[in-house]
Formats: sequence, structure tokens, C-alpha cells
Amino acid sequence: MYKKLLSNVKEYKAASIATPVWMIFEVIFEVLIPMCMGSIVDDGVRKSNMQHIYVMGAVMVCLALLGWFSGVMGGIYGAKAATGLARNLRKAMFEKIQTYSFMNIDKFSTAGLVTRLTTDVTNVQNAYQMVLRMCFRAPFSLIFAMIAAFLIKPEIASVYLIAVCILSVVLIFLVRAAMKCFKEVFKKYDDLNAAVQENVSAIRVVKANVREEYETDRLRKAAENIYKLKLPIPQMGLVP
Repeated sequence: MYKKLLSNVKEYKAASIATPVWMIFEVIFEVLIPMCMGSIVDDGVRKSNMQHIYVMGAVMVCLALLGWFSGVMGGIYGAKAATGLARNLRKAMFEKIQTYSFMNIDKFSTAGLVTRLTTDVTNVQNAYQMVLRMCFRAPFSLIFAMIAAFLIKPEIASVYLIAVCILSVVLIFLVRAAMKCFKEVFKKYDDLNAAVQENVSAIRVVKANVREEYETDRLRKAAENIYKLKLPIPQMGLVP
């Protein structure tokens, strides 16, 4: 499945590679700033060396600007790569659906296919951007922070290491719980898309039979089922 998804990156491979590179640079600059601050305290304030304070202060300003620039470039390339993947993926899925027989369309349902083309592709887009940015930034931030901590004070760094292990275990449980929630909401997305599609395609029938209030309640209930799970309302593609 992952190979099929990544095969749609195509012309956005360069942006996909540039994003984690910029994020790694941002992490490096962010980790160097506290070390410069420590140098100011140890070699500047304690020794009353104003020249050292000025020099390290200028270095910190430069590091902050470089970190800001790296973060901006990472965001730009990450957005470009993620939206490009979503564009190619949505196009490939649409072309594949055009080859489906009526039996396959009935099997997957029109509402389900609409959800796959809209909400699911958007989720893949957001996930891909998070992978390129956070999933590269977080591990390298942890690694560089641990190295800096051990260089400054190994005794304190061991406490930091224990805290990281505990947080990792908690995050694993949170991810598993979130995956169960997403599996439940996929069916509710389909129900909501089906209700909207039916109302749009048969609006004259609804008005002719004075069923506006019933259909409104039906849509409200479908939306409430998603709100109960505290997940966003999907971007619905309306098929007339």
C-alpha cells in the first residue's frame, strides 16, 4: 500500500527530500542556541567578559534567523510535496474509478468512493506532510538534544533519558487508541456523504414530498455522530 501511495509523488520527489533536510537544519540551529546561552553564562557573566557576551549574543541572533529560515523553507517544501501527492493520488483514483463496472460501484457505493476521493485523500495529504516535517524533526531533535544534554551535564541527561522512554510508551498507547477511532469514523463519513448526495441529487423529490425537515434531521444526526468522536467534518465532494 505504501509503495502505491509513494509512487504518486512523481515530480515532487525533490520537494519531499528537501523538506526533511530543512527540518534537520532547523533542529541543529535550535539546539545550538541553548549551548550558546550556556557559554554566555559560564564564560561571559561569571568572568565578566562583555566582549564574549556580545559575540555569543550576535551568534544566537544569527542562529535564530537561520532556524526561522529553515523552518519556513521546510514548511514551503512540505506543503508543496503534500499537495502534489494529493493531486496525483486523487487523479489516479478518479481515473481508476472510471474503469469500474456498475457491480464494483454498487459494492463500494458512490458515497464511499466520494469519501475516498475527498476526505481520505486529504487525510493522506496531511499525514504525508506530518511525516516529512514532524516525523523527521522529532527524532533528530531528540538525538541532538540528548547529545547536547550529555555534553553539558551527563547526570541530568540521564533523567531526561528516562522521561523520554516514559513518554514514548504513552505515545504508543495514544496512537493505538487514535487508530481505532479513525476506523470507526470512516463509516460515519460515508453515511454523511451519502445523505448529502441524496439530498442534492433528489432535491425536487424532497421538496415535492415535503421532507425537508426529515432530511435536515438526518443530516444533523450524521454530523453529530462525527462530532461525538471529536473529529473534523470531512470535505464532502457533492455528486449531482
